[in-house]
Amino acid sequence: MTEKVRRLEKHREQRTVPTPGTRWTVESWLTHWLDNVVTGHVKATTLSAYRVAVRHHLIPGIGAHRLELLEPEHLESLYRRILTQPTKFSAETKPATVHQVHRTIRTALNEAVRRGHLPRNPATIARAPRVVPPDIEPFTVDEIRRLFVAAAESRNGVRWVMALALGLRQGEVLGLKWTDIDLDNGVLTARRSLLRPKYAHCCGGTCGKAQAGHCPERVRINPETDTTKSRAGNRQVGLPPQLVTLLQHHLHVQQGEHVRAGNAWHEGGWVFTTETGDPINPRTDWSHWKVLLQRAGIRDGRLHDARHTAATVLLMLGVSQTTMMSIMGWSNPAMAQRYAHVVAPIRDDVARQVDELLWPGLESPADPE
Repeated sequence: MTEKVRRLEKHREQRTVPTPGTRWTVESWLTHWLDNVVTGHVKATTLSAYRVAVRHHLIPGIGAHRLELLEPEHLESLYRRILTQPTKFSAETKPATVHQVHRTIRTALNEAVRRGHLPRNPATIARAPRVVPPDIEPFTVDEIRRLFVAAAESRNGVRWVMALALGLRQGEVLGLKWTDIDLDNGVLTARRSLLRPKYAHCCGGTCGKAQAGHCPERVRINPETDTTKSRAGNRQVGLPPQLVTLLQHHLHVQQGEHVRAGNAWHEGGWVFTTETGDPINPRTDWSHWKVLLQRAGIRDGRLHDARHTAATVLLMLGVSQTTMMSIMGWSNPAMAQRYAHVVAPIRDDVARQVDELLWPGLESPADPE
């Protein structure tokens, strides 16, 4: 018996590999797909989203169905139930949740078809509800400048300048290390993304906390960082000279914090840290963003709106789509239409150019008496 056969036999004994002729339920297939097929082959954030969709929606909703008997109508019924069930989230988020569930089951069943467990994929036939994208209003140039002023008075304030000026994603900014920034040549390299921590109980169920993150003996179960969102996200971005100056000042301030913290400092080379050198939790970072908006007297907005704002600024500057894609880390040209918004200054400039082309040298008509 070869070593490969021995390993397969061991897996079968442990019930981690299905035996030929397995009659799958939706639950058993999704569980197998998560644990043995996609794990190790997709990004940690993607796997986490799959697990949420499977455990919170798909298994409770359709898990008992025989896999080969699953029909599009079963999925559409599940989608309707998700849309109508009470939830702590807003009504606007429900279609997006359904779409995540729909993408997950479609991907899982595509694999079942590929392996011969299904003749067709019912999820490719089922209709998911239409997602209406939210209305995004990028921050104006005046609002950006006011945010810069408020950021100058905040700890790690240059973090917000980088978001608004360069359009880096939250995880990309928080995942920056000083080795990623060439201050002499004014170049930043986005290589990684800091992940939100996920925890598991390690107390044997004695702590009484519902959330594993509150367990005093919690254990982190996901990596600290991951690669950028896509291959295009791994990119170099030029730094405006003023931003280089701000980063140099930030480095000086951080070195002072290191000295004051002494042995309590955890050196990780991060650009943006807590007062003891640890990377900043993305949830804490989001809270700091909300405080910054209030301090600047700016309307409420999502943190991701800073990325929309940066793309819109590039559009206002007349940057080509290819260059914009490189700076923003996009692999799909359609993202420019989603993120770069035609705001009033752009509309006014186009109107002026049309006026000068079609009515050259003509004065505006006099007002009627």
